[in-house]
Amino acid sequence: MSMPSSDQSLAVAVDIGGTFTDVALIDQTTGQTWRAKTPSVPSDPSIAFMNGIRLALEQIGETPAALDRVLHGTTVATNMILEHKGARTALVTTKGFRHVLAIGRQDIPRKENLYTWVKPARPVPASRIVEVTERVGAGGVVLEPLDEASVRAAGEALRDMEVEAVAVCLIHAFAAPAHEIRVAEILREMLPGVAVTASCEVQPVVREYERSLTTVLNASVMPGVTTYIGRLEDRLGADGVTVPLMLMQSNGGVASAATIRRAPALTALSGPAAGVVGAKAVAAACGITDLITVDIGGTSADICLIKDGQIGLTQTGHVGDWPLSLPMVDMVTIGAGGGSIACVSDGTLSVGPQSAGARPGPAAYGHGGTQATVTDAHVVLGHLPKRLLGGRMALDRDAALAVVQGGVAGPLQLDPITAARGILAIADNHMVGAVRVISVERGHDPRDFTLVPFGGAGPLHGCALAELLGIRQVLIPPAPGVLCADGLLSADLRAEFSRTLPKAGALAAVDTAPLIDELTGQAESWLAAEAVAADRRQVQIVALLRYLGQGGEIAVPWAGEAAATEAAFVAAHRALYGFSLSVPVELVTLRAEAVGRAHRPDAAPLTAGGEISPYDQTPVSFASGEVRVPVIDRASLGAGAGFEGPAILTQLDTTTVVPPGWRGDMHASGALLLTRMEDHE
Repeated sequence: MSMPSSDQSLAVAVDIGGTFTDVALIDQTTGQTWRAKTPSVPSDPSIAFMNGIRLALEQIGETPAALDRVLHGTTVATNMILEHKGARTALVTTKGFRHVLAIGRQDIPRKENLYTWVKPARPVPASRIVEVTERVGAGGVVLEPLDEASVRAAGEALRDMEVEAVAVCLIHAFAAPAHEIRVAEILREMLPGVAVTASCEVQPVVREYERSLTTVLNASVMPGVTTYIGRLEDRLGADGVTVPLMLMQSNGGVASAATIRRAPALTALSGPAAGVVGAKAVAAACGITDLITVDIGGTSADICLIKDGQIGLTQTGHVGDWPLSLPMVDMVTIGAGGGSIACVSDGTLSVGPQSAGARPGPAAYGHGGTQATVTDAHVVLGHLPKRLLGGRMALDRDAALAVVQGGVAGPLQLDPITAARGILAIADNHMVGAVRVISVERGHDPRDFTLVPFGGAGPLHGCALAELLGIRQVLIPPAPGVLCADGLLSADLRAEFSRTLPKAGALAAVDTAPLIDELTGQAESWLAAEAVAADRRQVQIVALLRYLGQGGEIAVPWAGEAAATEAAFVAAHRALYGFSLSVPVELVTLRAEAVGRAHRPDAAPLTAGGEISPYDQTPVSFASGEVRVPVIDRASLGAGAGFEGPAILTQLDTTTVVPPGWRGDMHASGALLLTRMEDHE
């Protein structure tokens, strides 16, 4: 059992998934890392949270009281939104705008039928939307003063509705928030015990539908997330932990529990964001700054592009059916994973988005699965070893073969091997399409990037995806299946402070200095409240710009003055859309991005490798035919070890398939670099 240094500084990160809870423990002095996995407890995730921490600490003979940092990635808010299990919520809006949620937007999801698509039911029905008398104009001018009597009448109505949370979103409150702030004050006074949130406290930006919906979703998850955080803090305190709990946000940074209590919707896509942060850190250790990440789990695949070491953010993301205008890592999610179900309908094979989930899961898992899945296809082809999770879980190849034969091969009159390859080909092409959305459609050539597959199923597909995309190098992280937990340890403290101009105007004519000073002040105050040392603080201003007449903005860093910033926008627009316009450039919103840089110790280097000694050989079916392939324990590979495919690499959290024509080399950081042979020679 390896031990931490005598002057240890221990940090632990816990990422809770639907099936397993992943834990990463690091000695911040030496960079030495320990990892653990424990079954999740959906009925009370805080139980698995503490079980995982104790399990990791047992490896070094320590208790939770020894921890100096505790970081957590949670899907509580995400699940509440997706499963419509948020608190009973009401919306307070300006008189005459009761149907802002019902009207929404005129656009229809790309994959839906124009004539049959029906708007999903809104998270707050019209019966729980109340109006107050007031009106602020588009430029922030008060057209009608706030009638406080109407606010108190609204409060009485809300009390009768027995709501648990209230969202306050008044028209043009981003330009003049005084009315909204006063409404929230009165309602908090009248409705003790009810969570009240105002849009100016969450996201004071333009577009009333998105702003209203974001505020509603934030309010609906506030009671549940607050309760969950309190339970975690109680369990940590009972085990002697005195350091504050930090939580992952959708923007790729962490924040204190106090910040998340005020704006729990910030965590809505925090799970995938942590993995992207971890991939960036692993790639940086190998000197790689341009990468495409593919996080493949049991149900979905999350794809993100990182250029020049910068993780892109978007304010047009979605959680389920709903737009969420909070800053989040720019990624594409599709329903393709290890549990994706393959079925034949009218002679056509389809894969996903339906998933077998954790129970019953793939037939090969032996839990009663009766439908062929992507994992079953891998088992049939020999891509997976006989046992997983360090030998604790046996795979049933006969069961996998039976469902592939019965559900796919038989109906299509194919042999099981061909059918299994067809299942994987369809899944891979789904993912390639998503990669092209995040790369080609954004003006990037994927061939210029390194592919970083992770998640439990990522390394099974890495080389196949790279070949389809023309990518020459694949990087497999040291622990792909727990990279989200590793990413938490690498994450900076981060927060964004946005302000939309009262009226969009030509960039050259806008006096930006007062607004930049205000936003910078907010960012610095937040960093101080989070106890970030002065030498670890960073504040960057971002401008959201558009051409006159356009309806969407592009975010570019503020270059210090208007002309340089406008030039950056023109270049970004040309890269994204292939053209520029000879019309004025408008400034819509300014955003301050506050970062408290985390301490990142250098990882303990991998010791030099000796001779590679496979522990088994297994028959594997590739497109060229069946061959016997060496099975290598990845933990036995030291720095500098190299081998040529085909090969199967096993480890606790994943399995890596290295097909013929690829070469693997172990980097000193512990990452595995796979290179196409014609590029390696």
